[in-house]
Amino acid sequence: MEGVTGRLKLGIPKGSLQDATIALFRRSGWKIRVDGRSYFPEIDDESIECAICRAQEMSVYVENGTLDVGLTGRDWIEENSSDVYVVEDLVYSKVSQRPARWVLAVAYDSQIKTIKDLEGKKVATELINFTKKYFEEKGIAIRTEFSWGATEAKVVSGLADAIVEVTETGSTIRAHGLKIIHELMQTNTRLIANHTAWEDPQKREKIQQIALLLKGALRGEKLVGLKMNVPKDVLDQAVDLLPSLRAPTVAPLYKSDWFSVETVVSSATVRDLIPELIGIGAEGIIEYPLNKVI
Repeated sequence: MEGVTGRLKLGIPKGSLQDATIALFRRSGWKIRVDGRSYFPEIDDESIECAICRAQEMSVYVENGTLDVGLTGRDWIEENSSDVYVVEDLVYSKVSQRPARWVLAVAYDSQIKTIKDLEGKKVATELINFTKKYFEEKGIAIRTEFSWGATEAKVVSGLADAIVEVTETGSTIRAHGLKIIHELMQTNTRLIANHTAWEDPQKREKIQQIALLLKGALRGEKLVGLKMNVPKDVLDQAVDLLPSLRAPTVAPLYKSDWFSVETVVSSATVRDLIPELIGIGAEGIIEYPLNKVI
């Protein structure tokens, strides 16, 4: 097939995911500058042009070729039944590096306890196509109503018996006096590509470069570098304590019975690991952040 010409058209999701996406690209090596009045941000890469659009519509624009590649959630790909190539799963959000959940919530004092109790009831949601299909497959007849926003308030105000809403922590749902009774789907951000662009060698190479570095930046966010000096007589103990991608780097210090030890570890383990290392005699411990781990 003859290659597609031109710059790679990259879609940045508008809304809550926008800042997290731009920050992720910055850690990956690309600086994206957004002018509040424009939907076409500047990027410091002449082979890429950016456009901002709603995550809900991203897969539609990628599928029809308006965009070559973009970032959106699994939820909106399924909602739109989009035929796109999923290049990479990228678990990140405005809050944390964990999947979000689409959940069914009802009033805290509701008599609805399970999804079967929703037979004949009204459910408000923005994810209307997926929700209809989900309950049809369960054999439960519900009435669905599209929610334009403030979905949690629909139950409180009596406009719906239940809602299907996305959440990461559930705190907003609880704050509105609702409780979660069922999880329909976990969703994460995906890097997706138009099939025609993916078949073009030049664009595919660029898309793969983006995927590699975004993934490396996300991995680097969960890890830290750790460097220390360790006396010879406890070197084996120190190495045994240190998890690493392969094995710690160990080098003798000049004219000394001490060794320099360096490794990469999960940031979640450091608070327990450093006291243990000090306890066996390690000194000069340095912890440093990692931009990317490939």
